[in-house]
Amino acid sequence: MTEETVPYYPMEREARCPFAPAAGIREMPPVGTVRIWDGSTPWFVTGHADQRALLNDPRLSIDEKKPGYPHMTKGRAAAAPHIPNLITNTDPPEHTRLRRTVNGPFMVKRVEQWRPRIQQIIDSLIDDMLAGPKPADLVQAIGLPVPTLVITRILGVPYEDHGFFQGASSRAISHDTEPEVAAESGRALGAYLGDLLVKKMDAPADDVLSEMGARVKAGEMSHAEAVTMGSAILIAGHETSASMISLGTLALLHEPDQLALLRDNSDDPKFVANAVEELLRYLTIVHTGIRRIAVEDIELHGTTIRSGDGVVFDLSGANYDPAEFPDPGRLDLTRPARSHHAFGYGAHQCLGQSLARVELQVAYGTLYRRIPTLALAVPFEEVPFAMEGVAYGLRSLPVTW
Repeated sequence: MTEETVPYYPMEREARCPFAPAAGIREMPPVGTVRIWDGSTPWFVTGHADQRALLNDPRLSIDEKKPGYPHMTKGRAAAAPHIPNLITNTDPPEHTRLRRTVNGPFMVKRVEQWRPRIQQIIDSLIDDMLAGPKPADLVQAIGLPVPTLVITRILGVPYEDHGFFQGASSRAISHDTEPEVAAESGRALGAYLGDLLVKKMDAPADDVLSEMGARVKAGEMSHAEAVTMGSAILIAGHETSASMISLGTLALLHEPDQLALLRDNSDDPKFVANAVEELLRYLTIVHTGIRRIAVEDIELHGTTIRSGDGVVFDLSGANYDPAEFPDPGRLDLTRPARSHHAFGYGAHQCLGQSLARVELQVAYGTLYRRIPTLALAVPFEEVPFAMEGVAYGLRSLPVTW
């Protein structure tokens, strides 16, 4: 490609096919280049097998403080030099140490203990929606409240403050936010969580902030590390699952045969779990890729990725790779899809993936059974998509029944 023909990334999805990756992604060579917001042209890798190999390769670093790192947003680039070490910006062995400090509450066994409570939350929200006016906005009625109620309880943050931290989170990670505004939003969220952390250190409870407070007291992590980790968990813990609940519902309403299949098998935990994996693959809501920087030269398909070069891995490209998922553009809830990359891959795979899976299994397994006549209240073409964040989703989803 010439400099003039290098495509801009992230690419816009087609309005007539909003669930699939942008056509430009599917047309890219195995190793290509894209242009990002700052004009730089990092390498771009879409193949499923290539991502599996490289995301476990120590010759690639996630250290966003290195010169040439291909940051997702200008706000993140401005903030990167000042961000303490996190599981999202460190390589082993530091990453291993930090991950160990927060891994416990998100292990499968711990998360499974939350399933009955998540079921209660979803049933209560559905009760409220059914008792309220029609049409309803599924994003506000179900999508956002479910993961927000769950992650605030796990982290130890008052749900009543959700308006503040949802707004601050959105501004901090949006592609449309100026660096000064993103930084101020990040500082406000950090100050809020810092005050909470101090309170938890004095009066610990059964939550993640209290566990991190104990580690700060023991000298196992710094106060700044705990606050920044708490911010990352809070942001990731509500935004992505909220997008998946609403967007997955829209995809199913658009594919009524698959919706009927899920509704008819909603009492089969294995079927529902597999359906969640296929919807994660099909939608791949993290649409800005994941980023790395080479610390040694790497040969890939006859191309040399030089030390110091940035690399972007588009997860939807891997999830629509026909070599791994035949006929990838078809939503098939019976497809074995567990090998998808919706949560990334390798050592930096999403910390909260087990929690997200349980939330989605309960949401998808309950919503369409409880409301079998659920339907769009507006034409499909009028549903407003939100594309400016790290994850894409819906601004609203008007539904009736």
